[in-house]
Amino acid sequence: MPKNRDELVAHARNTIARGSKSFAAASMLFDRVTRERVWLLYAWCRAADDLADAQDMGGELGDQSDAAARLSTIRERTALALAGSETGDASFDGLAVVARECGLTAEMCDDVIAGFALDADDWRPRSEADMLQYCYHVAGAVGVMMAKVMGVPDDDADTLDRACDLGIAFQLANIVRDLWEDDAAGRCYLPVEWLVEADIAPGQHMKPMYRAELVAMVHDACLMARAYEASARIGAARLPLRSRWAILSATGIYGSIARKVEKAGVHGWDHRAFTSRFEKLGHVFGAGAASLRAPPASCAEEAKERPLTRRDFEERARKAAR
Repeated sequence: MPKNRDELVAHARNTIARGSKSFAAASMLFDRVTRERVWLLYAWCRAADDLADAQDMGGELGDQSDAAARLSTIRERTALALAGSETGDASFDGLAVVARECGLTAEMCDDVIAGFALDADDWRPRSEADMLQYCYHVAGAVGVMMAKVMGVPDDDADTLDRACDLGIAFQLANIVRDLWEDDAAGRCYLPVEWLVEADIAPGQHMKPMYRAELVAMVHDACLMARAYEASARIGAARLPLRSRWAILSATGIYGSIARKVEKAGVHGWDHRAFTSRFEKLGHVFGAGAASLRAPPASCAEEAKERPLTRRDFEERARKAAR
């Protein structure tokens, strides 16, 4: 029996509470309607990601032998949802609701699913641009969808670009934090060219003898993350006050993860970096104050250091599809 909107929202709220304590905390700052829509979109992203990796709420990766079949399931359920048909999965049915209410398109969803397809193909980034392209698909494209949920119109391309930038900053933070876990799962999102330049053989980057080289790579990734974060702060200033507060809170929380890993140096992977409840509250209060001011003037200069923008990613994706 089809679930009504309230039931789908309740499911999505439970999903974000289990799947991302950081984003769940920040999401409470949105107005009610925006908050519900954010939850619905998050639930689809979480369900699709879990299907792609055969995991539960972003936990340990499961058996990857049937990755192609799981990817096909994601595509089929997403297409059904966007067509207005019941999927039998509350997370995908919730996508139908938020897509209808906010004008999310199949092309937007396909951009995100393309990231799952890269993992299903056991893909590795060869260049820095490849690494950022992956960040675009799995997080930058989600940032664009979230901006639409917050009311950013299609013709405000610059703000959508900066929403994409925030997703990329978040994903770069995830990459540096999860190097150890990804390596254990047979994955690496650092560019092969970086590893070759450091004279590190494939699959060996987490060996203790290479920690100094790894710290240098993390520093480079964090510099990029800060440039994308600076750009995102400019875009966030254009959002309604409560959305601005929520986004700046999430920016502070996720940004602190990358900074912790970078500051820890060779000890960055002794344990998984996280933000405590007290630290999250600090970022929320700091973001509240920041949301009442214009973004720092330094953001414009820092943002110029972004290697690639949304338009670059879209062009690269078009070329790859040919």
